[in-house]
Amino acid sequence: MQGQAQQQAYDRGITIFSPDGRLYQVEYAREAVKRGTASVGIRTAEGVVLAADKRPRSSLMEPASIEKIHKADDHVGIASAGHVADARQLIDFARRFAQINHLRYGEAVGIETLTKTVTDHIQQYTQIGGARPFGVALIIGGVSNGEPRLFETDPSGTPYEWKALSIGSNRSDIRNYLEERYHDDITLQEGIGLALEAIAESNDEGLTPEGVGVATVPVEDEQFHDRSPEEIEEILEEHDLLASEEEEEEEEAAEDDTDEDNDTTESDDTDQ
Repeated sequence: MQGQAQQQAYDRGITIFSPDGRLYQVEYAREAVKRGTASVGIRTAEGVVLAADKRPRSSLMEPASIEKIHKADDHVGIASAGHVADARQLIDFARRFAQINHLRYGEAVGIETLTKTVTDHIQQYTQIGGARPFGVALIIGGVSNGEPRLFETDPSGTPYEWKALSIGSNRSDIRNYLEERYHDDITLQEGIGLALEAIAESNDEGLTPEGVGVATVPVEDEQFHDRSPEEIEEILEEHDLLASEEEEEEEEAAEDDTDEDNDTTESDDTDQ
């Protein structure tokens, strides 16, 4: 009983390390990220690609209300996985910092500078008693001075830079898929196709234009572009990833069954 009580003490306190050097609340926050639907980022010589699985949990849900990819500044996009509310707070923080940089220095914020400022903010919540870590991971991608950059933020407040990455559910499977097919000479258009193929591979079913989000930041104009459902549908057809009507009906039926089974155990905030 005494050992169990000690375990609960380390479990509840975000500021207390366990004897083996672990912060349990940070690890639980990472588990919340794993429950979120997948987001993918790919860096190419021509720009950055962000893609996200944003399938609605119910046929009654408005697809446009599901936000997985956000514009942080004209040259920066952010994709999320984990607690939606936590993601919104961090994205608002990133937007404010980007605007402060514009006002203070008269220039766009660097992608690495923005990422490290966000992760410094995240890290503070692993040291403050009475607060919890952010249960979300972000992919921050953009172009600064003609150079594409792609970063990941972790609930611990650690920034990582990647050529291609995935966050959220099925992360390992998607990462393996990207490792096998990514190469340094990939074009921006090929990067979009690879990101959507990776998401489709983890789902084992076709994709719909409303069920995925795609955004790019090309080197050519250094501007964030959110792709429309019509553009996404063309890309899905080109890569033979578009779900048929039968597949869509089967998917909706399966989601309805899953919702009924998990109604009492899952939170709406955690699954995106």
